[in-house]
Amino acid sequence: MSYKHKIKALDDVASSLKPLAVEQKKVVHCHGVFDLLHIGHIRHLEQAKQFGDLLIVTLTPDHHVNKGPNRPAFAQQLRAEAVAALDCVDYVAINKWPTAVETIRLLKPDVYVKGLEYKDSNNDITGKIKEETEAIRSVNGKIQFTEDITFSSSRLINQLLPTFDDETNRYLEGFRKKFTQDEVLEYLRGLRKLKVGVIGETIIDEYVYCNSLGKSGKESMLVMKYLSRERYPGGVLALANHMAGFCDSITLLSYLGSENTEKGFVKRNLKANIDPVFIEKSESPTIVKKRFLDSYSLSKLFGVYEINDEPLNSEEEKSLCKEIKKRLSDCDVVIIADYDHGLITPKVADLLENTSSYLAINTQINAANIGFHAISKYNHADYVCVQEGELRLDRRSKRGDLEDLILDLADRLDCPSIMVTRGSNGSLLYHQDSSFDYCPAFALNVVDRVGAGDAVLALTSLMAATGVPAAIINFVGNIVGANAVTIIGNKSAIDRTVLFKGITSLLK
Repeated sequence: MSYKHKIKALDDVASSLKPLAVEQKKVVHCHGVFDLLHIGHIRHLEQAKQFGDLLIVTLTPDHHVNKGPNRPAFAQQLRAEAVAALDCVDYVAINKWPTAVETIRLLKPDVYVKGLEYKDSNNDITGKIKEETEAIRSVNGKIQFTEDITFSSSRLINQLLPTFDDETNRYLEGFRKKFTQDEVLEYLRGLRKLKVGVIGETIIDEYVYCNSLGKSGKESMLVMKYLSRERYPGGVLALANHMAGFCDSITLLSYLGSENTEKGFVKRNLKANIDPVFIEKSESPTIVKKRFLDSYSLSKLFGVYEINDEPLNSEEEKSLCKEIKKRLSDCDVVIIADYDHGLITPKVADLLENTSSYLAINTQINAANIGFHAISKYNHADYVCVQEGELRLDRRSKRGDLEDLILDLADRLDCPSIMVTRGSNGSLLYHQDSSFDYCPAFALNVVDRVGAGDAVLALTSLMAATGVPAAIINFVGNIVGANAVTIIGNKSAIDRTVLFKGITSLLK
């Protein structure tokens, strides 16, 4: 194809521009996703070319596209070819970074061009247009805006190239009729001033990547070759980090072991607006859950836990109760992430139930507690987020009607709001004022389920505590879950901008 020569590596494009500076040729730069090239893009790029002599278009790489679940619809090479096919475009490059800020500084264009919808920076939910404006000015260039008809690639993809099944598309169509993107985003912006307390076990998730060498020559054993390892803040650390992008003030209570404390790692991996308080658990390590993975398929082979999940002793329990009274009693919402590794004793649970103005609870089963740990450990909650299998295990009901099980739990815990997550079957949210609300799952690309439940708990608890409508809680919770399962472990927390753009993309 004759236009493919226009597609170059970003550094090669930068090198090609140096002679043009000597010739005093004016360089114009446009940047975007261009997921579905349409007439609005074409007119935008044609107008942009009129601002100079050479037009360079850079594209957001696939792994940085934050348009919501299952985007981009077209891979970066295909998007690059579509843009390069336009006569007005001289060079196309896949960007290295999530935004155009660093790219502008590298290319040093004379003009950086955006569409009319970005002229009012207050309408940009990412806040990046201000940074891009500063970047172009720092290289002595200027920003220009094109003025022509505009279309939304996201809206066109939703209408013409839907990635979801018919049921999910019908759900989204119905949701768009009830709520606008601005309404949904405004509820999320309203979480900022919440004073949040969170309590649960600190867990460090370690992923060890290996290649299979085969069966041992002398034993019935699979032998793996070690390649690398990564460590992520898990458990209550991940939960607090998820909320940190949405709330100004978060207090975290947990324990660290007296052995292999990992205190440095923990503090380095907490967001700046989290105030952590740790008690020391004697004769115990800080919990590390090590998982060995096949590096090619990312399949988990087996796990090893460094753990002492015995309950806190009486002195440790007393210290924790003192910190709860001191630090959590005036919080707007308290969230319990109970992994049953010895932190939340019956006395601690009772104190939290009696002192919290709004209490959200999640109990998780794992290899160390299956069959012994359930939501019925508690007597009261204002919000519960639980996986369907955990609820069924609690009631010893493998095939019972799910709505009946939820109503039974609501009665037992005097709980007005319960979310049951159901994996690929979406989620069911009960609220005493609006009965049941169903939301399908938005995830089509599942990389790792570890940590997804914590991500959903984090955001839905905050929304439930502020009286957000049940349908919006359920909708946002499923977007959060869809994003979380595309990430290995807790490698990154929920990003406010990514979530906002995902919501906007689905509601266009």
